[in-house]
Amino acid sequence: MLTVLITGASGFIGGHVTREGARRGLDLRLLTHSRPPAVAVPGARTVRADLADPGSLRGICDGADVLLHCASRIGGAPEANEAVNARGTAALLAEARRAGVPRVVYLSTASVYGRGTFRGERPERVPRNPGSPTSLNRAAAEDAVIAAGGTVLRPHLVYGEGDTWVVPGALRILRALPGTVEGWPALLSAVSVADLARLLLGAALAPAPDLTASVYHAAHPAPVTAGAFLRAVAAAAGLPWPDRDLTLAQARAALAGHGQSPHGLEMLTTDHWFDSAQLWADLRTDPGPGFDGSGLAPGPGGSSETTA
Repeated sequence: MLTVLITGASGFIGGHVTREGARRGLDLRLLTHSRPPAVAVPGARTVRADLADPGSLRGICDGADVLLHCASRIGGAPEANEAVNARGTAALLAEARRAGVPRVVYLSTASVYGRGTFRGERPERVPRNPGSPTSLNRAAAEDAVIAAGGTVLRPHLVYGEGDTWVVPGALRILRALPGTVEGWPALLSAVSVADLARLLLGAALAPAPDLTASVYHAAHPAPVTAGAFLRAVAAAAGLPWPDRDLTLAQARAALAGHGQSPHGLEMLTTDHWFDSAQLWADLRTDPGPGFDGSGLAPGPGGSSETTA
């Protein structure tokens, strides 16, 4: 039985990875900081440690076959963000190297590319251009993982049970706008959190020769239009779909009137489509039929200290 150490086990994605690991019958070691694991698994060992405190990491990787690193700090003070995402990952990898852990998989994010228009892009064709301290420090974590021979997965929109970012953010925009925006035609890469958990564990357990890249995009291969995604969100929340269409300038003005940043609007009106076919092919896994709106559920809203 393989022993898998999962960091961020108290968070949204880490909790689903834990559930999937239990379904596969793995020996799980769950690393948390201040909260208990999101999923209770009989027989799993919970380990308390702080990525910002390298001394607390001593011994946590002993006996592990795989390090599945799902923990991150989102937002917060730049120094605290760097302490967890960049320096904390480096310290974790040093401990994994000392313990002889043969496989490392890191959950990153497509936000390391910064702002722009992305149409069917592969990781090797897109330069990173992080635009926030969080993205900058997660890019530094990626570099450390790749240098250690590990594998990086970059999802874009992740939705499902426990989501406090994607659907709540979309709902704030829908409630602030009196109409659609130029028909919402943008193409978006999205993945359910259950599928992302499958991909992360797939990359963690696959035979080494099957992994043909060090960095993968992690989404369903077929993008979803912003209109289809937002219609599903509205339906899940019981919101009526507006019969008026706005220009982008009108939408920006409406959001400003509600005190909202235009950043979320920009994400929904510009293509953010990342080619994810290679990961599914390398893992010999069927991605299924694509986005159908199931699994969307409004959450309570995001926090600057959410841990993945």
